[in-house]
Amino acid sequence: MMERTFLAPSFSLRNRLGRLLWGWAYALLIWPSPRVCHGWRAFWLRCFGARLGRRCRIYPRAQIWAPWNLECGDEVIVADTAVVDNKTRITLGRRTVVSQQAYLAAGSHDLSDLDFRLVAAPIETGENVWIAAGAMVLPGVTLGQGAVAAARAVVTRDVPPWTVVAGNPARKIKERTWT
Repeated sequence: MMERTFLAPSFSLRNRLGRLLWGWAYALLIWPSPRVCHGWRAFWLRCFGARLGRRCRIYPRAQIWAPWNLECGDEVIVADTAVVDNKTRITLGRRTVVSQQAYLAAGSHDLSDLDFRLVAAPIETGENVWIAAGAMVLPGVTLGQGAVAAARAVVTRDVPPWTVVAGNPARKIKERTWT
């Protein structure tokens, strides 16, 4: 029989208490708020340490794991049912859109470790990025300016600027151009 060691929690007591308070604030102040109350939600996100640019629209059913690890440029949109699993920093550049059911996962587990210890790496987007419905962005990925992760794409590596990726794992399907 394999001996198992019990590890200390992956997060500090302060982090766990912050997430507990954030969970209550989300349930009482964010989730029930009307869709049009973007300023209200931005206020509470900022109270919990989020750095939000002007005219950000975080919808009430968007799930944000740790507001203090979120930074958004101006005019960022995070749609209802999007998940921002930011165990470490997630930075969304100006005019980035995170569509419904998109999942930004800045944390995972070390598969080579029998204890599956948590590993985390930041996610970053440039300006004018679109993470389409149901797309998943994994830890450590950067999406360059103007990049698009198509619906249901699983983005496992960096995406160059003005590139559209799709599939699982996501692969380049074309360059993004303006008409």
